[in-house]
Amino acid sequence: MTPAATSRSRSMKVRTPGEPLELVSREVPTPGRGEVLVRVEACGVCHSDAFTVDGGMPIDYPRVPGHEIAGTIDAVGAGVQTWTVGQRVGVGWFGGACGHCDPCRRGDQISCENGQVPGIAYDGGYADHVVVPADALASIPEDLASTDAAPLLCAGVTTFNALRESGARAGDLVAVLGVGGLGHLGVQMARRMGFETVAIARGTDKREQALALGAHHYLDSTSVDVAEALHQLGGAQTILATVTAPDAMSAAIGGLRPRGQMIVVGASTEPMQIPPFALIPGSTGVIGHASGTSKDSEDTLRFADLQDVRPLIETYPLEQADAAYARMMSGDARFRVVLTMS
Repeated sequence: MTPAATSRSRSMKVRTPGEPLELVSREVPTPGRGEVLVRVEACGVCHSDAFTVDGGMPIDYPRVPGHEIAGTIDAVGAGVQTWTVGQRVGVGWFGGACGHCDPCRRGDQISCENGQVPGIAYDGGYADHVVVPADALASIPEDLASTDAAPLLCAGVTTFNALRESGARAGDLVAVLGVGGLGHLGVQMARRMGFETVAIARGTDKREQALALGAHHYLDSTSVDVAEALHQLGGAQTILATVTAPDAMSAAIGGLRPRGQMIVVGASTEPMQIPPFALIPGSTGVIGHASGTSKDSEDTLRFADLQDVRPLIETYPLEQADAAYARMMSGDARFRVVLTMS
């Protein structure tokens, strides 16, 4: 194991849910067996960080949030064979799998019954350094900036992986419902995968930006019947629902062509209102999709590098994490917020 170059590390810690993040200094942690120490260069601020900052999941506090981590390996623990000091790596929502539960034994690690998430199961990336299991790591292409890589490790892999596993083929009509933190990446991914891409959002404010990101069509859900408009375009093979508004999902489901699917990646606790008869005649369906494993994240980063997919970001220094989190939660960010470490 190679020791880190510095002995102190800053982090933004949540002591109690709902309280402001606190800047603390600590000794640089040492990776244990099967772990690596990552020097964080950038960490995305994701809506799911609310689980840690505001509460909502069983978490041992105090806890450092953050699961969109990009940086460089500073040290490796015993038993780590495939990762080396100085290598650029990222960590996303997938923060390690147990390897022995039924889904893991079937090769479905993202569904691990004991899966870990950085910032929830262990301290995350709102820090200068983070210790993570080696199986959580994804290699970052050299030409991809850390500030761009960070959001791709959650929002990026979620949209990329959902689209590539959707069953849609090049030339098919694919609609991205919502042009926000997830959707603006979904539009880029869909266009570069060869789909005829439809961006759907409320109002016209995002029209020009959606078209600039690669959408062939833009639908203002406040002025058109989204389902009817999709049918006029031939019907969507896939609707990627990135919004957290179940009503918007319900209104769009009728725009699927026969055997099309709506893939839900926008997390909401509210129920969707979809009558069975909306699905039966066309044999259509609605499925949820988890983000992806560390290898899926690596594929996402490589695709983004090859196809020039980049998140639109606003950056804040680590010590302004409270302001960055508030900006993200306001919904006004365009489109992802990223913390940077000096």
